[in-house]
Amino acid sequence: MNGYWRVSLFAMMLASAGLPIYIHLPRFAAVDLGLNLATVGAIVMGIRIFDFAQDPILGRIIDHWRGPRRRLAAIALGMMAVGCVLLFSVTPVFDARLWLIATLVLVFSGYSFGAILLYGDSATLAGSADPKDQLRLATYREVGLIAGVIFAAVGPVVLSDGFRLFGWALAALIILSYLATRNIWDRPATPPAPFDIRKLLAAGGGWLLLLAVVNSLPVAITSTLFLFFVEDRLMLPNWSGGLLILFFAASGLAIPIWSRLARHFGVRPILLIAMVMSEAAFIGSALLGAGDAIPFAIICVASGAAVGAELVILPAVFASLLGRAGIATGQSFGLWSFATKLSLPLAAVMVLPALDVVGFVPAGDNSDIALDRLNLLYAVLPCALKVVAAVTLLIMPKHVTNPPLD
Repeated sequence: MNGYWRVSLFAMMLASAGLPIYIHLPRFAAVDLGLNLATVGAIVMGIRIFDFAQDPILGRIIDHWRGPRRRLAAIALGMMAVGCVLLFSVTPVFDARLWLIATLVLVFSGYSFGAILLYGDSATLAGSADPKDQLRLATYREVGLIAGVIFAAVGPVVLSDGFRLFGWALAALIILSYLATRNIWDRPATPPAPFDIRKLLAAGGGWLLLLAVVNSLPVAITSTLFLFFVEDRLMLPNWSGGLLILFFAASGLAIPIWSRLARHFGVRPILLIAMVMSEAAFIGSALLGAGDAIPFAIICVASGAAVGAELVILPAVFASLLGRAGIATGQSFGLWSFATKLSLPLAAVMVLPALDVVGFVPAGDNSDIALDRLNLLYAVLPCALKVVAAVTLLIMPKHVTNPPLD
């Protein structure tokens, strides 16, 4: 328990270069780099295809690493720090599209390496693969993730120099976090557990990987379109930072509650409750119009709290499943990383070209058709996808979603 705060801090640093990049990337690329949304969507999809291919390889490297683990953490974080500065704080020295591709590869490769290391070492960091210990560790880890997302999500909004200063701030956070947390990686190397995809599927891992993709897609869509929805649909440009803080703060505050409820009542019923909350929030968002600040603030709190359940429960259940089945964690969490990150490029390629085709322009004069398309993509589509996720959860074998947590 004494080292859990370091895990939380390490997670905070990782999260600052994960989801927030996707929140800011469409507007940053369109306004600062002058790229159209269809091009941005294509670049994001291409980068994530590369990312998908490398995740299992990174997991294998981690499983078979024989040197000090802190070297792996230093490599991952060094890539992230350099990439963030080049992406946001340095003017492109060649074609903006190629510059964006190169810097995103650097940032997300470092992020993937660090995330697989953190999640794959869950049993060691928690002290055991026991589900109760995994949920406890996950609570600290996911609260740290939320804190990092809040920091990075609102950074460009509150910093006077916008994205240029934001890149340097991210790099400073990454370096300081490594210095404070490097001791958690001081442990002797251990022989890797065998990895067998058939054994993983037989234990129920395939169901969890499927749910990870389907369930995270609605959040990925709303994250990609959040700033557009707030600033162009609701006409509340000065509220975007505060609303992001509300969403992620509600998620972080709810995580310990969801964790306790899951230990007491089981995973399946608690996840279903959270999914129903998300669907209600999507329906409410679809009914809003320009100036509806307070109703949308309430929706941000409810939807953020619902996301907290998914953040803390699913990775803990997956880690516990790996420990019980004796399956290699690095390569398995490489697949988990692949599954969870698949939603972000899918979201980008689904919604950004669909906005571009109707002439939607960020921070511009948009037609009613363009704004209606934005509303459909932000609220209605995620609601339908969340229903699919709930059905997936209901038809899953009970032993997968309700391990012995008491």
